[in-house]
Amino acid sequence: MTTNSIKQAKDLLRREMKSRLTKLLDDQKAHQSLEVTQKVLANESYMKSKRVSIFLSMIDEINTQSIVRDILKSEKTCFIPYYHGPEMAMLQLKSWDDYVNLPETKWKIKQPLHKTGRDDALKTGGLDLIFIPGLAFTIDGARLGRGKGYYDKYLQECKNQGYNPVTIGLAFDEQICSDIPVTNEDFVLNGVISPSCSC
Repeated sequence: MTTNSIKQAKDLLRREMKSRLTKLLDDQKAHQSLEVTQKVLANESYMKSKRVSIFLSMIDEINTQSIVRDILKSEKTCFIPYYHGPEMAMLQLKSWDDYVNLPETKWKIKQPLHKTGRDDALKTGGLDLIFIPGLAFTIDGARLGRGKGYYDKYLQECKNQGYNPVTIGLAFDEQICSDIPVTNEDFVLNGVISPSCSC
């Protein structure tokens, strides 16, 4: 496939996945989020990790609040995305009160207002594990994001700095696809966790 045809295929799949996700009922999302959370907390990579990045979920993503709470109450250090222009950093979340008091962006995503006073993961030792959102995944780790390239660029920066974190996508079963068009810039994840599949 040419670069242009891959882009068109991705755009088509994004529209399909967004339509599929809008049909999920709140109780279905809550039930699947609970199942995914239980699998995450029992996951070997998670149990072994000390420095963990977790996305703060939007309404059409696996709800990550319980995972955030578990990271914070454990001996792990929790990092969350901070979007600034075309780039993304992972900044430390200090406590549950810190989480509760985070402001929301126009996309209804909680995030710090600025970097001041927060450790940046790549400047303080890297990450052991990154949980990654997306619109679609295959069971072998191919991923379709929302088109901004935040995570692919961040994973490339991790690689450039010599870090090799485990990467795990979190998904509803409706987000699992048999095939996803990818380019050389698209990172393949180490695994995907949904109610019906585990890495």
